Amino acid sequence: RRNSKVIRQFPLSRKLEDLHPDLEPIARAFLSECERQGIEVLITCTYRSNAEQADTYAQGRTQPGRVVTWAKPGESLHNVIGPDGKPSSKAFDFVVLRNGKIIWGTSGDGIDDDPSDDNTDDLELWQRAGSIGESLSLTWAGRWPKPKTEFPHLQLKDV
Repeated sequence: RRNSKVIRQFPLSRKLEDLHPDLEPIARAFLSECERQGIEVLITCTYRSNAEQADTYAQGRTQPGRVVTWAKPGESLHNVIGPDGKPSSKAFDFVVLRNGKIIWGTSGDGIDDDPSDDNTDDLELWQRAGSIGESLSLTWAGRWPKPKTEFPHLQLKDV
């Protein structure tokens, strides 16, 4: 059996201060609105250096694990230069949680009028969080066409 555990060479930033000045207040609003709606989320990645992006891009290609990004180093909105000349990010990744447990899957039938499955419908949880991001004028990669769909990714529009 092949070991699919991914060992990152670099610790990815989760600091909101590493976001582009246009994105940081929107990310804070996203966290607040998720909390207000009872959706538990955790920011998993803000800024990535080119070396970190190369490491992430290698996953599912030359390194164990599944593909998690389509952007090569220098192409990702996670590694841009801000207006002040400092490295920053015009995107962030997040994960949804249920009862404190991380949910990576997308099983379920998504947003519907049936509240009886809300405690087990992972897709609905992702869709609700993604919709909050969209309501704040972000682009949610959960709507990108397959195979490039990325439920945990939000970014500034039109960049």
